[in-house]
Amino acid sequence: MERRIERLAILLFVGDALLTPLGLYLASYLRVRLPFGEPIGAGGEVLPWPVYLLAVVCWSGALLGGGAYDIERLPRRWSALARLTAIAAVATILFAGVLYLTFREVSRLQFGYFFVLNLLLLSMFRALALGWGMAAGRGMIERRRVVVVGAGELGRAVARALQAEPMRGYLPVGFIDDGPRAAAGQLDGLPMLGTTQGLTEIVRQHRVDELWSALPPNAYDRLHRMVGDLERIPIRIKVIPDYFSLALVRARTEMLGGIPIIGLREPVIEGVPRVMKRVFDLIVGGTLLLVCLPGLALLAAWIRLDSAGPIFFRQRRVGENGRLFEMLKFRTMVTNAEARLEEEARQAGAEVVHKRRDDPRVTRVGRMMRRFSLDELPQLFNVLRGEMSLVGPRPELPWLVERYQPWQRKRFAVPQGITGWWQINGRSDKPMHLNTDEDLFYVYNYSMWLDIRILARTPWAVVRGRGAF
Repeated sequence: MERRIERLAILLFVGDALLTPLGLYLASYLRVRLPFGEPIGAGGEVLPWPVYLLAVVCWSGALLGGGAYDIERLPRRWSALARLTAIAAVATILFAGVLYLTFREVSRLQFGYFFVLNLLLLSMFRALALGWGMAAGRGMIERRRVVVVGAGELGRAVARALQAEPMRGYLPVGFIDDGPRAAAGQLDGLPMLGTTQGLTEIVRQHRVDELWSALPPNAYDRLHRMVGDLERIPIRIKVIPDYFSLALVRARTEMLGGIPIIGLREPVIEGVPRVMKRVFDLIVGGTLLLVCLPGLALLAAWIRLDSAGPIFFRQRRVGENGRLFEMLKFRTMVTNAEARLEEEARQAGAEVVHKRRDDPRVTRVGRMMRRFSLDELPQLFNVLRGEMSLVGPRPELPWLVERYQPWQRKRFAVPQGITGWWQINGRSDKPMHLNTDEDLFYVYNYSMWLDIRILARTPWAVVRGRGAF
């Protein structure tokens, strides 16, 4: 194991082992002093020393088994805190089970206090240890000097990632490339060190600890040669496969019988987050539909009185993963509106425009409904049927999707929604396809909290009416 992992991991392990008895003592002290539960006499906070020893064994075992000392995960503070909380819950349950068979004098309130206090102590200690250990010159993390082979798009992305997360202990030294970029002095702030022909000399001269290959698939023959050239040098070699550009959103790796497998089309929202999103859609969507039913009935009657034609407009749209479905809207245009637009475009020799501000096909009632997005309300039925979500990129027309570039199709990796990040940041006043970047922001940053934020901001976006027509 690397020395950079050992030192900080040992510091954390020892600190946790010393803080756990303190957390148990404070929990026992608060159990006596706080006016909750049945009274315990003075001195009740003093527990036999084997109880403290069992607490250390249970918590240390749970922390070790749960990967709490995996240094690679520690810089990701929120995920590390979530993991620590889950491990703390397991450790507390394990401790309770052991005490049930040995010492039963510890009350349930003590367990509650112990869980909260020890989690707080260990979290604060980790924050302090990381800040101190990552500081320059502390020696807690040994900087590993990394050279990136391949200065193409993938190699530059790898270098930027290394520079963006210095707490992981990697120090990018520069690039090695056999193409025209080898003549460049610098690239993204890192020097070009030469070509693979002089690889051995470059590694020795710059005291390289790790070599990361970001070569394209057609250059993998060079990788075999590099591995052979460096066989006698104690250097780590890592390979970043150049397949991630093919992934719709994110690529995932897994092992099967020792064989690495890269998934290029994996769902973005799955498991518990998927269930939570669906339950949220059913509860909130169903509630909104019940509240809006009287208003929907009035709008339906108004549409019927204003112009001839059906109340609802059904249009085929592209949903999650390219699945087609019929999206419901209140009719805001005259009948045969799409055919008329195509005929006008053919006569003018122009391309069909998806949406325009001065569209003559929009009815009087339709213009008002579009101004406040009331025509979108029937899509609550699509949400309840599972064809859409409350929040997500807008379902697109099939003929527009046919013109998409491959990177734009990534927006269909999540359920399509009634409102989304694009809708609260400009809506229709942006030119066609420029909303895709904001849709992809939602795809890459999805969370239940982001959904709630978007829903909370949607009424203001509707009232403001920016880009609504």
